Amino acid sequence: MKSLCKLFAACSKQTFRTSTLYTNTKIRMYKMDRRLEFSSVIKEAEKVVGYPVSFLNLRVILNDEIANILSYTKKLIEMKHPLVQTLSNLVFQNEQKTFGLIVLLMSKVAGLSGNFRESEYDRGTDILHSQRVIAEVIEMIKTGHLMHTSLSNIDASTKNVLDINFGNKLALLYGDYLLAISSSELARLKNHQVQQIISSALRDLAESQFFGLRDPQNNPIPSKPLPEQKDVKIPNEFGVEPLKFEDVLGNMQAEWTLRNILCSGSLLAKCCQGSLILADHEFFVPKLAYIFGRNLALAWQASLEKVQIKEETFSLVSAPVMLHLQHDPSLYTEIEKGLSDQKKVNYDLIRKVVMSGPGLDKTDQLKKEFSDAALNVLNNFSDSGSKTVLINIIKAL
Repeated sequence: MKSLCKLFAACSKQTFRTSTLYTNTKIRMYKMDRRLEFSSVIKEAEKVVGYPVSFLNLRVILNDEIANILSYTKKLIEMKHPLVQTLSNLVFQNEQKTFGLIVLLMSKVAGLSGNFRESEYDRGTDILHSQRVIAEVIEMIKTGHLMHTSLSNIDASTKNVLDINFGNKLALLYGDYLLAISSSELARLKNHQVQQIISSALRDLAESQFFGLRDPQNNPIPSKPLPEQKDVKIPNEFGVEPLKFEDVLGNMQAEWTLRNILCSGSLLAKCCQGSLILADHEFFVPKLAYIFGRNLALAWQASLEKVQIKEETFSLVSAPVMLHLQHDPSLYTEIEKGLSDQKKVNYDLIRKVVMSGPGLDKTDQLKKEFSDAALNVLNNFSDSGSKTVLINIIKAL
């Protein structure tokens, strides 16, 4: 593991550098303070559930099949394949969303409703072994999806086409393997309702890759802002029906919200919901867990994107950019250049315009809206150490 960390550390320094302009002391200190605060909250959460989040991820990346893939890491680094950055993020998680831990905390907050044999749960934490399986499954699904999104589009004129294609095969096999294992683990729970709900979240993940406009490398591009921005609400979907896209594209806040529900919010929401179904709670309690998970995921994403806009590379569909387009649609002229080639986009210009506009403040407001909604859900549960930890996680965002 140490050698693997050193390898990715070297890769991160050489291949994915941040421009000097945006790595000044003030930004670095801000990030360091934020990570220390967040790390402290996560450590406290691990004590509460009796299950280190790092163990969830080690179960994913350190097994025989994945170790075989990682043996090709050196070659991937040399070809600068996108899979390298994904693997690096898995090893150096920092502020990556620890969804498995959230599922366990939500399970502990709600407790057990039915009568369970002592062999079915951990007496020290009152968390079912099946709920721990859900926590592992969500990490596997999330990681498998990240692997699949690491594929690089190529054609016959691409430089080193055979090497890039080799990296694509690894990313595809890696993702398929993890998704297959997660499906197998879900099947072993022998709960059809939970299996259906979480499978629908996997469908949402797939749909997120076909939502809205895309550049040639399948990176998302915002839709052209509509002349009149509407306040479109995305309803909760407690069942397995697909989310509706009507009146969303072109309405910047609604488009951002639906995209992130599809690619992360639905997964956390439905795994929290499924975990409480396993604990035999009445129908309305798993629904509360769904609402909590969805809002926490959206608040978390908005928080991450506010920081990432200051870095060298950032997403053109991040909250600061999307919310700025509500105020200044003229910026879309620069953004839509990415439809033909991402390299044509002047990211420095977009960053400068967004940071001098209302996008950052609106992102803060959006994060607060979703954070408050998640906190309101927790008010329905009794006070406990696990509830306090969840509150602290939300406040640390």
